[in-house]
Amino acid sequence: MHRSWYDRTRRRVRDLSCGDLRIYLDLEVRRVHCRDCGAVKRERLELLADNARHTQRFAFYVGRRCRSSAIKDIAEELNLSWHTVKELEKQYMREQLRRASQPRPRVIGIDEISVRKRHVYRIVVSDLERQRPIWFGGQDRSENSMDELYRFLGEKKARRIRLAVMDMWKPFRNSTRRNAPQAALLFDKFHVLRHLSDALDTVRKSEYGRLSGKHRRFIKGQKYALLSHPQNLQGPARKNLKLLLAANKRLNTAYLLKESFGQLWDYNREAWARKFFENWRASLKWQRLKPYEKFAQMIDRHWDGIAAYCKPENKVALGFVEGLNNKIRVFQRRAYGLRDEEYLRLKVLTCMLPQL
Repeated sequence: MHRSWYDRTRRRVRDLSCGDLRIYLDLEVRRVHCRDCGAVKRERLELLADNARHTQRFAFYVGRRCRSSAIKDIAEELNLSWHTVKELEKQYMREQLRRASQPRPRVIGIDEISVRKRHVYRIVVSDLERQRPIWFGGQDRSENSMDELYRFLGEKKARRIRLAVMDMWKPFRNSTRRNAPQAALLFDKFHVLRHLSDALDTVRKSEYGRLSGKHRRFIKGQKYALLSHPQNLQGPARKNLKLLLAANKRLNTAYLLKESFGQLWDYNREAWARKFFENWRASLKWQRLKPYEKFAQMIDRHWDGIAAYCKPENKVALGFVEGLNNKIRVFQRRAYGLRDEEYLRLKVLTCMLPQL
């Protein structure tokens, strides 16, 4: 192949600022003409970012700032366009993923997040031992979407998974049992207790509908106090909760049952956990708490996925998946909704990675 120099061009690129002064570099970039293919090749400088108008270290600076601030704020501060800041941040996040180790999970957490209205979901999978998200994708919450995770991991890595933490959604269970049959299933404590909180709220609504007049005043506006943990209540909220429980015996019983059920995850032997659950279910007799009876039937049907937590090797941090969901919701609120799904995917996958 015979090549000859074609010409040289000068380019002005932005670099890191010095105090309140913006720094620009004047660079000479060569263009080479290929006699064989007739194409003109531009010299690639490693110090430049992908868009070639900024240095790579400036792009990484913008990416680090965007981890804690909105794109609009960074654009105004650095006098850049909104789209430029977004592209620089995407370059930063892609480099984070490139430098991160390849996922080889042994304990995974599976959950879904809503990306748009009308029940549009994506699946998020995390490595619970390393505490970092490793996959974001799918088109919905179906089995086919869940199968995409195991195709991404490959058969060899899927066979290494020993524990899968998820909610009681059937497509997730079916896909995991088919693609990683050796993995034990563990149902997330927070999703289980959410069903119990919904049962308590149903009892609250039925009591409000049953009563009338002045008897309703203790229940009205007390949903937050009734569903929150007692240690999270302060001042008037705690006082109102005490008045409500003293005034309504049925709600008091339902509240105590809900608070005591959390002991189920404290046992280290399945037999003890099962005995506690049977005693808890027996205490529902004559209480006229139909939502609680349905909840107990659901727990009985999914017992294996709850009792798995009793084994010492399955004592994992169950709160990580819920904490990751809260972090994702912060991303979405900060941006007033994200239309670029690739950008959201990069934000999710890099939110727990160390900054460059």
